[in-house]
Amino acid sequence: MKNSHILIAGAGPVGMVSALVLGSAGVPVTLLESASALSMDLRASTFHPPTLDMLAKYGLAQTIVPQGLVARYTQQRDRAEGVIAEFDMDLLRGDTDHPFRLQCEQWKLTEAIKAQLALLPHVKILFDTKVEAVMQGASQVQVAANRLGEMLHLSADYLIGADGAWSAVRRAVDIEFEGYTYPERFLVISTDFEFADHLPQLSYVNYCSDPKEWCVLLRVPTLWRVLFPTRAEESDEEVMTDGAVQARLQNLLPQPTPYRTMHRTLYKVHQRVAKQFRKGRVLLAGDAAHINNPLGGMGMNGGVHDAFNLCEKLLAVMGGQDPALLDRYERQRRTIAIEYINASTARNKREIEERDPVERRKTQDALRATAADPAAARAYLRKTSMLDALARAEAIA
Repeated sequence: MKNSHILIAGAGPVGMVSALVLGSAGVPVTLLESASALSMDLRASTFHPPTLDMLAKYGLAQTIVPQGLVARYTQQRDRAEGVIAEFDMDLLRGDTDHPFRLQCEQWKLTEAIKAQLALLPHVKILFDTKVEAVMQGASQVQVAANRLGEMLHLSADYLIGADGAWSAVRRAVDIEFEGYTYPERFLVISTDFEFADHLPQLSYVNYCSDPKEWCVLLRVPTLWRVLFPTRAEESDEEVMTDGAVQARLQNLLPQPTPYRTMHRTLYKVHQRVAKQFRKGRVLLAGDAAHINNPLGGMGMNGGVHDAFNLCEKLLAVMGGQDPALLDRYERQRRTIAIEYINASTARNKREIEERDPVERRKTQDALRATAADPAAARAYLRKTSMLDALARAEAIA
């Protein structure tokens, strides 16, 4: 393994976790990041129980849990009626060492990993480095990258493309990104207004259905994040104006004074899965391999699960096992991306935006019944926390 070398494109959570797992096992790693520093954007903010279990092996859960909010309860709400069903994640005690969601900004994870990587001299992070071409042969993969105008030519045993939805690696090796883009965009507004003082029984994680305008209310340590859908006919400029932002917040909870907002993000939403997760010595993980709407918090978590699965297999192959083991990575994680992550998030969106009153009532009655039955609630939480997805992946040979 000493003569091995892995290249990783992308220094988000997936690329950083991959670098740490491989680097901690003694593998030389070069991580290429097109930006000039780690992203400090809010982005993902939910860590599911099995993700925390995985991160704990490297001391990372122990680092980020005190920096976040422990969310024992999640709620399905109706904007008009309030709480429909509350789920107690403590029902997962025995299935996981972390029977809760952690509400914590993803940059706290990447910063914690960066501190650990600084102690590994055989792991390098090259910022301002953009992948421009990928070539591969029988025994190596070569990457041409532009670093501040200078072309770098790097060789490695394998290349992990963890460089996001617009992955340069995926495009360089011509892997199709199958799926669709929703006509509406999602608007995320961050505010320091304390919704919990005004909405009874509010938890840290709330999915609020409504036939006209659903929303998601998520708490992070210093802010509430409110996610709204937008109408396809609204222009980006219209959506982001102070008037439009205030109108959405005031419609959610009228206040005598304007809301103070700290961040506003508008983005397109996709449901896509790469046709291949492996092409020779190139492997895709995270958003480079699959993207989905954020309802359920499965995107970053699924990507971190990809990273652990892939790196375990890469270490085995570099230790002498058959490289065909990497095809199992594709079979396992691509299946999960299609059957669990994309299917669950698409279903979540359909249910939260349902307009037919009969269908809405059916969904809400089913949620109430599930929450009231501990066995059914535990089964529901195993699915929504991604424990079932991991069990399904492990069963795929």
